[in-house]
Amino acid sequence: MRKASLLNAPIARVAAQMGHTDSLCLGDAGLPIPPTVERIDLAIRAGLPAFLDVLPAIGSELVLERAVLAEELRDQQPDYHGAVLDQIGALVTAQNKPIQIDYVSHEAFKRLTGDCKAIVRTGEFTPYANVILYSGVPF
Repeated sequence: MRKASLLNAPIARVAAQMGHTDSLCLGDAGLPIPPTVERIDLAIRAGLPAFLDVLPAIGSELVLERAVLAEELRDQQPDYHGAVLDQIGALVTAQNKPIQIDYVSHEAFKRLTGDCKAIVRTGEFTPYANVILYSGVPF
């Protein structure tokens, strides 16, 4: 058994294969997943697992340099947006390196998912609760 905190084998495999600037998306239950992108489906029922429970587990496996969020999350879900920023802040502290945060429209976000190594689908029912994480380097 792995000693690392992330036990999900498909996510751990994708994380291990990521290089500098590769991306991995963490999405809510409704995010469309392009047929050319690997789907890692964690959704069991509405709210399970929650996006905010999965983000720190994935973040603990990667050195991150950038995160992309939808403008609609910031503008229409301010409390949830704040919780996401808090978690990204905790990842910054843990890796002792900054993470650039960019915002795009939800439509542009969906187009960006086509370049991701995989999309991890959660059971989250909060609109626009999605993030694309870009890997950095530990040096």
